[in-house]
Amino acid sequence: QVQLEESGGGVVEPGGSLRLSCIASGFTLSSYYMSWYRQRPGKEREFIAQIDPTGSITKYRDSVKGRFTISRDNAKNTVYLQMNSLRPEDTAVYYCFAQSLTTYWGQGTQVTVSS
Repeated sequence: QVQLEESGGGVVEPGGSLRLSCIASGFTLSSYYMSWYRQRPGKEREFIAQIDPTGSITKYRDSVKGRFTISRDNAKNTVYLQMNSLRPEDTAVYYCFAQSLTTYWGQGTQVTVSS
């Protein structure tokens, strides 16, 4: 069964950090562009970050540059999103997305930034 499973979400205070993980099963991540998206309450899903199959090229949404870092471990079939200096406006459901000739979405993990 092909699946992307996110984990690592939770509740954190402003200025705090979280590390999201996305593990693939049923297929190998190594040939996929991997991205993180988020959907904030009442908003459309938006792009956050992308990493190429080799891990050498990354792209970020302007509002998270310098705070978020995307990385991957192809040996573990896993992609990560390290989120630092979190803000209340980062509160959202975060989704993992795999893109090659086929595409896959994860189910999402909730991140809440609140004091």
